[in-house]
Amino acid sequence: MRNFREFTFWKDAVLLAKDICIYTRRFPSEERYALGDQLRRACISIASNIAEGAGRSSDSDFAHFLDIALESSYEVETQIYIAELLNYFSKEERQELINRVKSIQRRISSFIIGVRKG
Repeated sequence: MRNFREFTFWKDAVLLAKDICIYTRRFPSEERYALGDQLRRACISIASNIAEGAGRSSDSDFAHFLDIALESSYEVETQIYIAELLNYFSKEERQELINRVKSIQRRISSFIIGVRKG
C-alpha cells in the first residue's frame, strides 16, 4: 500500500479542489448546481482517485486510477475554460488555475510511466 499523502501532486490536487470550491461559490445561482457542481466534482475526483488508487495492491490497478485522475484533470481544464468564456473567471484567474492543473497533469503522467515500469 502506498502513502498517497506523500505525493505532492495529491497535495496540490487537494488544494486546487479547495480553491475551486471557493471560486465556484461566486458563480450565479443557476450555475452553482450545473457547471459549478460539475467542476467541483471533477476537481475533487482528481485527488480522490489518486488516493483510491494508492490503496490498490497492484501497480496496474494503481496506474488505472491515476489514469482516471488524469482524465478528471482534463475535464477540469475544459470546464475552467468554459467558466472563463461565461465570465465566471477572469483571464488571470483562469490562467492561474490552468497552470496548476497542467502542473498536476505533468506530474501524474510522469508518475504513471514509473508505476507501469514497475
